[in-house]
Amino acid sequence: MKQATREWVKKAEADYEAATYLARRRKVPLHDAVCFHCQQCGEKYFKARLEEAGVRSPKTHDLLRLLPLLLPLEPLWSALSPAAKFLTDFAVDFRYPGSEATKADAKAALLHTKTIRREARLALGLKV
Repeated sequence: MKQATREWVKKAEADYEAATYLARRRKVPLHDAVCFHCQQCGEKYFKARLEEAGVRSPKTHDLLRLLPLLLPLEPLWSALSPAAKFLTDFAVDFRYPGSEATKADAKAALLHTKTIRREARLALGLKV
């Protein structure tokens, strides 16, 4: 695996750990932060897969923009479209006033992220 790919994976795993840790908080729930880190994990795993294939990724947080670049490499990832669509909005919109994630959003974001993470790790030959 390329060094740059390993770095993307390391960053993706940090976001995954942050999201799962924050999701366990009970007294002061941080649903926005959970959703943000879930989106970031998905984005970084998408970029890791592109990096490993030597495909340059655009500077974007839009998972729906990244996914078509991955489909020639991983055609079955078209099934990840609903996850990518759901997670994309959490990259920016929920970090500012006017939008708040719910507990249900955070739970769904974690499920979608686990799906993306599993597929990306399998594609990269990493333990799931």
